Amino acid sequence: MEWLTDPWAYPFMQNAFLAATLVGLICGITGTFVTLKGLAFMGDALSHAIFPGVVLAYIVGGSFLIWAMVAAVIVAVLIGVVSSHARLNNDTAIGVLFVGAFAVGIAIISTQQTYARDLTSLLIGSILGVSRRDLYLTALVGAFVVTVILLTRRELSAIAFDAVFAEAFGIRVRFYELLFLVLLSLTIVMSLQTVGNILVLALLVTPSATARLLTVRLPAMIGLSAAIGAFSGLAGLYLSYHLAISSGASIVLVATGIFALVFLFSPRTGIITTAIRQQRHYPHPEHDTFASS
Repeated sequence: MEWLTDPWAYPFMQNAFLAATLVGLICGITGTFVTLKGLAFMGDALSHAIFPGVVLAYIVGGSFLIWAMVAAVIVAVLIGVVSSHARLNNDTAIGVLFVGAFAVGIAIISTQQTYARDLTSLLIGSILGVSRRDLYLTALVGAFVVTVILLTRRELSAIAFDAVFAEAFGIRVRFYELLFLVLLSLTIVMSLQTVGNILVLALLVTPSATARLLTVRLPAMIGLSAAIGAFSGLAGLYLSYHLAISSGASIVLVATGIFALVFLFSPRTGIITTAIRQQRHYPHPEHDTFASS
């Protein structure tokens, strides 16, 4: 029992647990549509594209969450605008803008004397440094993201499955795609302090991919993805505390472990369970040979 209660004795761990749960929950919900729309590359690109905002936060002071959100929204809007050009597709716009924005961030931070230390916290996260102010901001922005996604889930799911069909039924595809890019950017920014720039994509994609293996119904997928994300945040932080390993890495490893178990043993789609079921229904030909002899 002490294994569970000991970490809660410290205020900084209390903040960390709340932050990990919130971020896991929000990433799980947002990641559902990242998986359905095939936007894993977009998530990775945006996590790098907000780099200039984070750099400016370190240089001029202030909350890096606010600065990163501003940079994320600007880049998301620019991607939406550039990709609307008839001769440029979405992937091209992402490739141009995220590399350009990342290069701007590197150019700025390379002028500083102590940038290497600051880069470390950005790349791997610093969840133990989450303050109450950061927690309130994460909860506020997270509530906004989740509310908008739930209110527009029908439009987002229609666009994810067939954008042409959705547009034929009067859905403003370009508007909702741009809206989702902004929501995805905000989600990524909230996740930086928890798992860092390198691992944020895993927290977005892995819980939703796991849920996709368990259900084909959108409401159930959203709920499962959110639950897996929140559990991964809590369990990963416990492992980080007791094993003295990186919190971001441990959170992602828990999510990856759950995915592996579901991938192998899911009742309907698991590799091993499917093989066992097929073996029972279609016995190996050798069995028939021995039986006939």
